[in-house]
Amino acid sequence: MSGLAERTLAHLWLPCTPMAGRAPADLLEVVSAQGPYLRLADGREVIDAISSWWCKTLGHGHPRLRAALVAQAGKLEHVIAANATHETLAALTERLGRLVPGLPRVFYGGDGSMAVEIALKLALHASRLAGHPERRRFAALQGGYHGETQLCLAVGDQDLYGAGLLEELPRAHRLGPLPHVVGREDPLWGDCSAQWPAIERQLEAAAPTLCSVIVEPVLQGAGEMRLYSPDLLARLRRFCDAHGIYLVADEILTGFGRLGRMLACEHAGVRADLVCLSKGLTAGWLPMSAVLVSEPIFELCNGAGGREPFLHSNTYCGNALAAAVALEALRLYDELDIAAMARALEPELRAAWQRIGERTGALRSLRT
Repeated sequence: MSGLAERTLAHLWLPCTPMAGRAPADLLEVVSAQGPYLRLADGREVIDAISSWWCKTLGHGHPRLRAALVAQAGKLEHVIAANATHETLAALTERLGRLVPGLPRVFYGGDGSMAVEIALKLALHASRLAGHPERRRFAALQGGYHGETQLCLAVGDQDLYGAGLLEELPRAHRLGPLPHVVGREDPLWGDCSAQWPAIERQLEAAAPTLCSVIVEPVLQGAGEMRLYSPDLLARLRRFCDAHGIYLVADEILTGFGRLGRMLACEHAGVRADLVCLSKGLTAGWLPMSAVLVSEPIFELCNGAGGREPFLHSNTYCGNALAAAVALEALRLYDELDIAAMARALEPELRAAWQRIGERTGALRSLRT
């Protein structure tokens, strides 16, 4: 067997892919990548339109990210983060600790699902230590997706990924229907007061047992790339404040400028208690995730006063190579003002999607 695709399919179980009947012709044989393009073995160039699962925020092969990786590899590739540190990790953590005012603490994971697991576990742990052991449930939005490990599946609403397992998991309360919008000009964008009472009633019924509400801010990725009113986020924030519930923002897809703000929560002017980051954190170069944590949660869970400390761990926590690339990516986001770039591209992209939708009939929700 000599073909690259044949060799691959002889052993590799492809992610999120039914393998029965999978043919070599289904695989792109990639020999290199640069910017938005993948160069294939047959000489073609194709656009990486899915941004390699929405993580290549700066495209492929950015020279400064490559240089940061190579420079770090010459010094230190990894060291246990439980009892050691280094300049790169300290600098990245300082930068992330300033990303959201009021969320100065950073807990590292390996990928997006792990970040969500960490955040949900922290919400459970903090609720118990705050004297509310009855708060063991989660609420999430209809159509949401937060990853495919156990707690992620429990709070998600994409049953396709948890077939045969979901009945074994504690399911989250599903909040909806959501006030979906098609853009900022939609009247619902700034005011979902007509839709809020139905969601508020669901929350009030569940509130005594809720430790957290988790959301993908403004944009639901796997849920058909649908936008909902930022006003819903603001209302959820006020409800959580009034009932002692933690708000978790899964910014794994939406973060780092994708929605025209550094974080999508900024559209609603709210700050979550826990923020999950990944994908664009390293601009898709290496697996890394981070959870930004409020000081009150840290104070509850750090082991002070004889309280039970939060002891989650992962081998590659704070990996030096990933940290170096993430730090350089954050510098580039600042220098480029990547959120402003996204805002500037919005009219052009919207017009292009409109043309595609009219020609193909394959797109929905393009107009109010």
